[in-house]
Amino acid sequence: MPTLLITGTNTEVGKTITTAAIATAALAQGHSVAVLKPAQTGVAPGEPGDVAEVRRLAGPAVTAVEIARFPEPLAPATAARRAGRAPVRPREIAHEASRLAKEHDLVLVEGAGGLLVRMDDAGGTLADAAVLLDAPVLVVAAPGLGTLNATALTAEALRSRGLRSPGVVIGSWPAEPDLAMRCNLADFPESAQAPLLGALPEGAGSLAPEDFRAGAASWLAPELAGTWDARAFAAGLSTARA
Repeated sequence: MPTLLITGTNTEVGKTITTAAIATAALAQGHSVAVLKPAQTGVAPGEPGDVAEVRRLAGPAVTAVEIARFPEPLAPATAARRAGRAPVRPREIAHEASRLAKEHDLVLVEGAGGLLVRMDDAGGTLADAAVLLDAPVLVVAAPGLGTLNATALTAEALRSRGLRSPGVVIGSWPAEPDLAMRCNLADFPESAQAPLLGALPEGAGSLAPEDFRAGAASWLAPELAGTWDARAFAAGLSTARA
């Protein structure tokens, strides 16, 4: 998949750290990687945003691109309007991703919030950009109670637009998961109608870059250039509780 869009079931579910992990694993396999953030919100000029965080964790070999940034932490369309600036439209996202794909083996496009967050005043979304690119959309989900409904809704929105998803990644898996989290591990594939492709440990983004790079592949399935196995992961949890 030369271009992969990454969305979340909500904000703060681990999209950026997941993007960094995928970039790291792909780089380790010798691939060239670009990361595109169409609209960075809530970050002032000169401050590091999401693409800078990906590059810090994955390394300087990552090509990091922002199309626009807006200072207030709001949905991109709202943040652009309040800043009195032009929004980022799906066609701009598709154009920039296509340009990067000509020069890189893998382009990761990280959305803002969830799949249907408005990017512009016409109601354009990350899903519209995915349609233009004919690219798959990876879903990053929270592990706990309520996540299955959000995951199912995101997956249904993708299918209704003819979009495909390689699967779901849990963006932050705690050291001591509760009952709902352990049950969700088995239920994610049914809710998403797609496989579970990884689980990043809670606090992964706080690791030193060298430790992050050493661990990234072990958090992701082979479909994402990693070594993680869902069955072995679940079995390990069962063994730990025995």
